[in-house]
Amino acid sequence: MAIQTVKYQKKELELKALLEITQAINENKSATVLLNIFKFTCLVHLNIRSILLYMIDQDRFQLKISHGTKGLVPDHILEERVSYSKDSEELHIELDSGYSFSELESYLPVYHKERMLAILFLKKKDEQEDLDLNFTQALTNIMVVALENKRFAKRQLEQERLKREVEIASNVQRMLFPAILPQTAKLKAKVTYIPHSTVGGDYYDLIKKSDDEVFFCIADVSGKGMPAALLMSNFQAALRTLLRSSSDMKMIVEQLNYTIYDNTKGERFITFFLGYCNYKKRELIYVNAGHNPPVLCWEGEQRSEMLGAGTTILGAFEQLPFLEIGKREHLKGFSIHLYTDGLTESFNNQEEEYGDERFHQFVKSQLCVEPNKFHKLFFEELKSYTEGVEQGDDITLLSIKFQ
Repeated sequence: MAIQTVKYQKKELELKALLEITQAINENKSATVLLNIFKFTCLVHLNIRSILLYMIDQDRFQLKISHGTKGLVPDHILEERVSYSKDSEELHIELDSGYSFSELESYLPVYHKERMLAILFLKKKDEQEDLDLNFTQALTNIMVVALENKRFAKRQLEQERLKREVEIASNVQRMLFPAILPQTAKLKAKVTYIPHSTVGGDYYDLIKKSDDEVFFCIADVSGKGMPAALLMSNFQAALRTLLRSSSDMKMIVEQLNYTIYDNTKGERFITFFLGYCNYKKRELIYVNAGHNPPVLCWEGEQRSEMLGAGTTILGAFEQLPFLEIGKREHLKGFSIHLYTDGLTESFNNQEEEYGDERFHQFVKSQLCVEPNKFHKLFFEELKSYTEGVEQGDDITLLSIKFQ
């Protein structure tokens, strides 16, 4: 009769332990609360004195519960160092020197399908009493699977949040680009923009200030995603506001630099090229802020040159350390090709970069051709060169022909 009473009391304690865990899960308690309830449930209701619980986290088992151990145990164990034979029920763990689980008597692996999710180490409270390992393992399994489900749900929510963020950033970026580029006898423009991902870090623009004045630019923001899209949006708004009130290139570039630095405190930067063409004066004025030098093609002289004069990247310094305004005069017909580094940093199967030199040679072979034709021929060449190798960055090419 006494034995029956002890068994009944033991089952009653196990039932209490199970109810406490399942109630906490049903109430959607946090992971920390669940782990604490599990620990105290094991220590109070079950014949357990010492407990260690390791749970899988990416490629390692992290220590989640530690109670009643005196020896040194690791905070984490690499998954590759753990092996378990279901046939012999033997667990083998490679431990660094100084660590040991010798004071713990039992171990219980917790599996989901074929992957081990957790390892529970135990030491009994009363040596004279049995410990129901099957029940303890079942209880641990319920708790571990609940925590895995919580983590999975959190990861799903995070992915959905990131997806929405990317969609917003993509829409923001699309609104930055000009909807239509001019195709007139006086001015023809063509752009090819190939983002590396849904949201890129490249930006281009063409703004007609008057019948005789045209601004054009290209830029590349450090970083990707929503932060880059928001910074570019702010940059475009600042640029367009400045262009409405002034044509002073020095003031515009200095103010843009200050705006970026003030917003990012030097943690992000933008490479930028801004050009200004005045038809009446037949001149081109430009500033290159650390960007790939655009290629200017002189139609009459049948020659090309790179436009590198300017300053350093925008946003790195509160005040630009130097600033040179580039100028070309007595222009008749000319073309200019602006591009980002994703174009010249395209690789082939031999991991050889396309490079600036190849691009400049291609421009020389196609001096002052129509922008549409230039893009068709160039991207045929780039496709042939890369032979299907995946691009590593955004690619933008903006070609403008002034007549």
